[in-house]
Amino acid sequence: MVPVIALVGRPNVGKSTLFNRLTRTRDAIVGDLSGLTRDRQYGEAKWQGRSYILIDTGGISGDEHGMDEKMAEQSLLAIEEADVVLFLVDAKAGFTAADQMIGEHLRKRNKTSYVVANKVDNIDPDMARAEFAPLGMGDAIPVAGAHGRGITQMLEIALRDFPKDADEVE
Repeated sequence: MVPVIALVGRPNVGKSTLFNRLTRTRDAIVGDLSGLTRDRQYGEAKWQGRSYILIDTGGISGDEHGMDEKMAEQSLLAIEEADVVLFLVDAKAGFTAADQMIGEHLRKRNKTSYVVANKVDNIDPDMARAEFAPLGMGDAIPVAGAHGRGITQMLEIALRDFPKDADEVE
């Protein structure tokens, strides 16, 4: 069984940037504008002998209407089909009401989920962990997705319950 990992969070927290880094592609459109990712985007990735499917999603803000509502629905579908959810939050912007709403949704689903505090480039990782503690989802994993920092720890945690690929087992 190949695990499925969904990247979810508010708009512009770095989901597509992280998707591109993990899949080693430029398949996801990235930019400073909100709403560039509209549908779920799937990619194949491999890390330390473990293959997995990654799903990039549009942002969820909690006040969606029209097209934004459809994008949020795509994110909610990705949560349901994923084995693991990486809930990205923006460490620079800090904790928001939308983060709280997404966290509550994930807790109700009883889905294996981890908070990933992205954009910790110039932020103390301990402060980022503390900032998102109110989510009640364990310690946030600090990463700088654009620069690749913290990715190893994040993947170790996200994939620890899944076996290596059959051709990788010695």
